[in-house]
Amino acid sequence: MNVSEFVQNPLFGIALTVLAYVLALGLQRRWRWLHPLFVCAGVVIVILLVSGVSYSDYHIGGSYIEFFLGPATVALGVPLYKNAQKIKKGIGSILAGITVGSVAGIASSAALVWAFGGTRELMLTMMPKSVSTPISIEIVRAAGGIPELGAVLTVLTGLIGSMIGPEVLKWFGISGDMAIGTAIGTSAHGIGTARLIRESELKGGISGFSMGLAGIITSILFIPLYRLFH
Repeated sequence: MNVSEFVQNPLFGIALTVLAYVLALGLQRRWRWLHPLFVCAGVVIVILLVSGVSYSDYHIGGSYIEFFLGPATVALGVPLYKNAQKIKKGIGSILAGITVGSVAGIASSAALVWAFGGTRELMLTMMPKSVSTPISIEIVRAAGGIPELGAVLTVLTGLIGSMIGPEVLKWFGISGDMAIGTAIGTSAHGIGTARLIRESELKGGISGFSMGLAGIITSILFIPLYRLFH
């Protein structure tokens, strides 16, 4: 087997991704603020650049792992189901938090782009950055933004929210599971939710619920915004 055949073998992309993630988990045990997704992506990018392996060759195997993104997202509903009764009791506060958080996320993004003199296209790309990546990409595409940039901004938002979000909330004296779950799910989507699940099933369940509803609310809010910008 020559080098070309080796890197085009699906096992190459799978093995590289898994090994990079194992390394990322090891580094996170030493430096807890490091997010494994951030480190894993960085390691893979560096290896591809140094070795000269194309992304298309790597993605032959990487696509197998990508396939499980859908089932993994659906699995976020498990802690939601387990804590359905507790969530139902605080549904009013949760819905209010999700709605306010969704509006604030869109408004703050628009204000930031406007303050720095950004274009309308960039504004439409950045505004839905707090919802999950598949929803964000479709909103950006329909609104006339840049889907590729929208995906990057969405992932970065999730990474940053996951790494510092809970700490910022605690710094402001917010420590309740319901409040933290609502805030992180609304602002840091699935990446933030994945972190909370490791800490508490209740926080993870609320975060997963908030993530899903925030996607719906943001999509609805973009209907009048689309008319405004077009």
